[in-house]
Amino acid sequence: MEGEPTAELIRAQLRRLRMNAELSQEEFGKLVHFSGSQVSAVELGQRPLDRFFLKRADEVLGTGGLLTSLLKLAERDGQPSWFRPWLEAERQAHQLRCYQPSLVPGLLQTENYARTMIRTDDMLSDDEVERRLAVRQDRQSVLNQPSSPKFVAVVEETVLRRVDEGFRGLMTEQIAHLIECSERSRINVHVIPAEVSVHIGLTGPFTLARGQDGGWVGYLENQLGGSVIDNDDGVAILLSRWESVRSEALPQRQSTLLMKEVMTSWT
Repeated sequence: MEGEPTAELIRAQLRRLRMNAELSQEEFGKLVHFSGSQVSAVELGQRPLDRFFLKRADEVLGTGGLLTSLLKLAERDGQPSWFRPWLEAERQAHQLRCYQPSLVPGLLQTENYARTMIRTDDMLSDDEVERRLAVRQDRQSVLNQPSSPKFVAVVEETVLRRVDEGFRGLMTEQIAHLIECSERSRINVHVIPAEVSVHIGLTGPFTLARGQDGGWVGYLENQLGGSVIDNDDGVAILLSRWESVRSEALPQRQSTLLMKEVMTSWT
């Protein structure tokens, strides 16, 4: 897997902990609901590291979550080099501002919505889909920390209404989650109504992170990945565009009422 040095550390720790517990691969496999051959394949690097397997291993071996924590590090190590500065900025942010014209922001996506979006890339294997999903869910934990950043998201009404018959249940769950998130003191979700047909934000999504030192960093997504914006001119442009899209959005209460109206219209 990507992040191989950390992945090898996980395998080594797994072997050490299992042997310290005086468990054979067969005995350990029965406890974690895997076969002995599967345990061997994981330890030898012949089988990808599995989040469920490592979670069970942590429970059986009483590690306090060591193996799953190491897996999160391995997944971060496996991110493209251009993305890692943004991950660090996101984790250290005092404030986050996100505008999305076509999707629910990643930090606010439900597991079902995120998995569905990731699966739209038909070049990804099922294992890669689940790996990317795990990384996204790990990123969301930044909003659940005691010192979580103030997160303000702006989305288009069309994002909430882009459904067909088979997608409505998923979107109902997703919008309910957005409403629940917006009730938290550190999260605001604002909606730009469909009647606002033209504005500068439609040129593309972007996110801004403000660090503890007061400095801003931007992130732009595109079809091939994304780019981190940390030069003064680029950041100034994004801050200006943020003010524009935020001014087009409804206030918090009206945005929540609109989200509820969208859900009601489907039932």
